[in-house]
Parts: sequence; C-alpha cells; structure tokens
Amino acid sequence: MSRVLIACVGNVLRGDDGFGVAVAEELARGEPLPDGVELIETGIGGLHIVQQLMDGYDTLIVVDALARGAAPGTLVVAEPCVPDPSSMPVEEWRSQFSNLHLAEPSRVLLMARAAGVLPVRVILIGCEPQACEDYSQTLSMPVQVAVVAAAARVRELVAVATTAGVG
Repeated sequence: MSRVLIACVGNVLRGDDGFGVAVAEELARGEPLPDGVELIETGIGGLHIVQQLMDGYDTLIVVDALARGAAPGTLVVAEPCVPDPSSMPVEEWRSQFSNLHLAEPSRVLLMARAAGVLPVRVILIGCEPQACEDYSQTLSMPVQVAVVAAAARVRELVAVATTAGVG
C-alpha cells in the first residue's frame, strides 16, 4: 500500500498565511482519508514534517500560502525540484538552516532530502495570499474560497497516489 503524508503549514496569526491550516481543517471535516494517508498540521514548525517523514512515505503533499504574484486565491500545484544538499556551499547551507522552526517548503524539502527521507513524489499546493504581513486571524475572501478547492485537489491527488502506487 502506498503511503501519503499531507503536511499543511502556516501561521494562523498572519491572515492568509493560515491557508494551509484552514485546508487541514477542511480535510478533517470531510470524508475520512484512505488507509495509509496521514494528515498533519504543523503551523510554522517545519521540522515536524521531516520527523514525520522518517516513518516512510511514497508521496508528500505540502499545502501552504505561496506568493508568486498571481491574483489572490490562485492555486498552484507543482512538483518542486529539490537540489542535492551535498552540493550546496557551506554558507548557503547555513543560511537555509539557521532557523529550523520555519516551515518554508524549500527548507523543509531540502532538509528531508539531506536526511534521506524525502519521498519519491513531492507535490506542493500553494495559494496566492492577499494579505499575510499584518496580524489577523482571518483569511481574505479569495483565499477562503480557495480552501475548499485546495482540499478537493488534495483528495484527488491522494486518490491517484493510493490507487496507482506513487502515482
């Protein structure tokens, strides 16, 4: 059976940065996930994802706010390329890992690869935020709308991963 980890990250005190946490809540409210699928919500504690990956997974789905300059609420589904950390200069290594509490996907994925626990398939579901710099515990309307669509997309990806191996 293929194992899938869904890791939802974000800061619920920074408005739209709480997108991943909202998606985790939406997934938890819905139909139970299939056997072999784990859902974790890590807040801003990225190291927890790496620790969870040590249990062995075939697919990792990371859900997070992702600013790329698109319209707020725009969803992006991508399979990131994670570089080999052994080829990084020491200064770059230090800058990437100076704060292990940050859940920035690139850092988490790089650390997982360095630890030898990065799954064969990694998928990032990102949502363009409208506002995540000021203190706020609510999502903007475009991001609220995107939460349901993102949860549905996660379920689609999980169905593919669990029925077709790593998929």
